[in-house]
Amino acid sequence: MSIRVLPTQVIDQIAAGEVVERPAHLVKELVENSLDAGARSLQIDYSEGGRRVKVTDDGGGIAAGELALALERFATSKIQEADDLWNLSSFGFRGEALASLAAVSRLTLMSRRPGEDHAHRLISDFGRKSEVEKVGGPPGTTVLIEDLFANLPARLKFLKSETAEHGQIRTTLKALALSRPDVEFRVHENGRLQAYYPATVSRRERAEQVLGVQPLYEGEAVRESVRAQAVFAAPSDVAKTSRQIWLFVQGRWVQDRGLQAAVNEAYRHLLMHGEFPIAAVWVDADPGEVDVNIHPTKSQVKFREPSLAFRAVQGSLRSRLEEAPWLAPSAFAQAPAGTAPPAAPPAAGTRPAETSARTDAFPRATEVMENLRFEDPALSVATYAKKDFGFGTGAVRDLPRPPAESGAPEPLTNHAPRGHWSSLEVLGQANLTYILCQSANSLVLVDQHAAHERVVFEKLMRAWRGGRIDIQEFLFPLAVDLPPELVEALGLATADLEKLGLTVEVLGPGTVGVKAGPALLKDGVYTAVLEKTAQEIFDRGGSFRFEKIVGDLCATMACHSVVRAGQALSTEQMKRLLQDMDEFPLSSFCPHGRPVSVEMPFTQLEKQFGRIV
Repeated sequence: MSIRVLPTQVIDQIAAGEVVERPAHLVKELVENSLDAGARSLQIDYSEGGRRVKVTDDGGGIAAGELALALERFATSKIQEADDLWNLSSFGFRGEALASLAAVSRLTLMSRRPGEDHAHRLISDFGRKSEVEKVGGPPGTTVLIEDLFANLPARLKFLKSETAEHGQIRTTLKALALSRPDVEFRVHENGRLQAYYPATVSRRERAEQVLGVQPLYEGEAVRESVRAQAVFAAPSDVAKTSRQIWLFVQGRWVQDRGLQAAVNEAYRHLLMHGEFPIAAVWVDADPGEVDVNIHPTKSQVKFREPSLAFRAVQGSLRSRLEEAPWLAPSAFAQAPAGTAPPAAPPAAGTRPAETSARTDAFPRATEVMENLRFEDPALSVATYAKKDFGFGTGAVRDLPRPPAESGAPEPLTNHAPRGHWSSLEVLGQANLTYILCQSANSLVLVDQHAAHERVVFEKLMRAWRGGRIDIQEFLFPLAVDLPPELVEALGLATADLEKLGLTVEVLGPGTVGVKAGPALLKDGVYTAVLEKTAQEIFDRGGSFRFEKIVGDLCATMACHSVVRAGQALSTEQMKRLLQDMDEFPLSSFCPHGRPVSVEMPFTQLEKQFGRIV
C-alpha cells in the first residue's frame, strides 16, 4: 500500500480519540474553555451517559467572525509562539478540543460578546459546518454536544453504562469546581439539579461544598519556588480508596503518583491499613518549573525538581496534622462544680461508640472508683515510669543526626492543646484494657495500649531526630536467629541501626547479637525489629534507604514494648499516661492508625436511660 496523506476528517477523528477518550473528557475540555474565557458562572447539563452535553457560561464570548475558526485544529487565542508553553496561565493551549469534538458529534456553538445586541450560532454536523447565523441569546458562550461518537460505532460500543459515565462526569466536575472556587457551578443530570456550588473566595469552603465533609482544615508549605496549599479532613474521616485525594498543579487537576505518595506519607502512622486520607492540595510553581504539555488530556505534569513538589505537599499537610486542629482546646474542659454538663456531640478525632445495645444501670462515679482499682505488685509506678515510659537511668549516647533531606517524615512539633488529655478525670480501668475517664460532657474510653504505643513511638522518633537517646547495654549480647540471607542483608545496616541506639553484630551465618538498645524497649522486641529491617534491605536491594523505614521500625518497637491489653494499671499510672499523651500532638491515633479514644456523650446515656427523648 502506497503512502498518502490522510483526509482531514480522518485526521480529526484520530485526534478526537486522543483528546476525548470518554464523555467526562469532553466535559472537562468545554468547562476549561469557559474558565479560560473568564466565566464567573457555569451551567453544565448532561444526559444519555454523556452523549449529550451542554455547557453555558457568562464569559467573554467569541466574535462572530471567529466562530468557524474556533472549530479548526490548532486554532487558539492562548499562545502565539513556542516560548508561551513555558508561561501558560490558561487551561487550554493546543486548540484541538472543539475541532476534535466537531468531528465526532453534532456540535452547536453559540456565542455573544459583551456589548453586542444578539448572539451568533454555528452548527457542525460531524465536521460539516453550517453558515454563521444571528440568534437570540445571553452574553457568553453555549456549546451543545449531541450524538457523541454516532459516526464511530467502534468507539461508541466501548462507552460504559450511563451510570458509570455519569459518575465519571460528576467526579470531573467536582475536580473542576475545586480548581476554581471563585466560579459558580450548576450541574444538571438528566434534567435534574445534581449539584450546586456557589462561588466563594475560600478553597476550604469550596472543598466542604464538594467533598461533603466538615470540618476541614488548612495548611501551607513553601519549598523554594514551590508552594502547596492543602485542605484536609481529620484522620477520623477517611476514604476506602485514594479517590478522595485531589491534586492540582497550576490550578489544573492532575493524576500524579509522586504527589499522591506525598499526601499518603503525610498521613503515615495516622491511618489504618486500607484507609486513605480525604484531602485537596493545590501546588503552584514558577511556570518554567512545570511542563504541562506531556499528556494528551493534560492530566499529568512534569516538575523540573520533583523532590521540591513532594516536600511542599507533604509539609503543607504534616505541618497542620501535627497541630491536631481537630482537638478543640476546650474539648475536655471540666464544667464548674454543681452545674449540669451541656449537651455536646463527640469531639472530632474520636470515633463514636456503638449504642445499639442497651446497658444496665450505670454506677455513680464514686462507685466506679471503688470497684475499678487495680494494683499489680509487679508493676509499681516507679517501674512503669522507668521500664515503659523510658525514664530510666541508662547511658546516654550521642548519635549522628539524620540528614535534613532524608525523605523521612517531617519533624513533629508540640502544638497539641495543653492539658487536653490530662484534664480528663480518671475513673478507673475497664476490662484491664481501657482507661475509663469523664470530661464535662461525656465518658471517654482510652485504649491503654494504643495510647502508650503513640507515646513511645514519638519518644523514639524524637530521640532519632535529635541524635541523643537513652540506651541499655547488655552484659552478654542478645542472640537473634534469622535466615542466613537476612543476616547478610542486616550486616549492611549496622551503622543505620546505631542511629536508633541499636548496636548489632553478626555472630554467625544465622545469628546476630544485640549488644545495646534503646532503654525504652523490652528485650523481646529486637527479633521483630531486626527481621523487619533485614527483610526491607533484602527486598529493596540497592534502592534501600534506612530513613524511609525508620518510622515503621519505631512503630514496631513501640508496639512490642508498651503496656498490653489485660495489664492492670494503678490510678497514678493511668494519669501519668494521659499526661504523657499531652506532650505529643498526634496522640489521638496509635502509629498504626487505630483511634486511641472513644467518646460517649452524657446526652447519649440519658437517651439510653429514657431521661430525655
